[in-house]
Amino acid sequence: MDTKEVSLYIFFGVLTTAINYIVYVFAILLLSLPCLTANTIAWIVAVIFAFITNKHYVFASKSRDAPRVLKELGEFVAARLLSVLVETAILFLFVLQLGWNEFLVKLVANAIVIILNYLASKWIIFRSQ
Repeated sequence: MDTKEVSLYIFFGVLTTAINYIVYVFAILLLSLPCLTANTIAWIVAVIFAFITNKHYVFASKSRDAPRVLKELGEFVAARLLSVLVETAILFLFVLQLGWNEFLVKLVANAIVIILNYLASKWIIFRSQ
């Protein structure tokens, strides 16, 4: 396991999670959006940031040709769609069904998603070519 890669993933993962969480809180508290709508907006913003940082800094993908970059982007978004479904299911169950604190549940869900996203990025999306 590459220590530098993991350290960069954790660093940018924390930033991505912070962006996701801040947008989520902003959407709920200032825009009065429902938690699942706020989560979707936060997810979109975070995915854009995460793709750029993962591609260039964490996994140092050298691909610059449009077909390869679009393939990476497509795989990245597909993996993130899977992880947002996991996150949405967690929010739906624990916040909407069980009435747990939406901000605490969001943090726990983000931790689970970070692990899933690292594995997908490392072994599927930005693997060595």
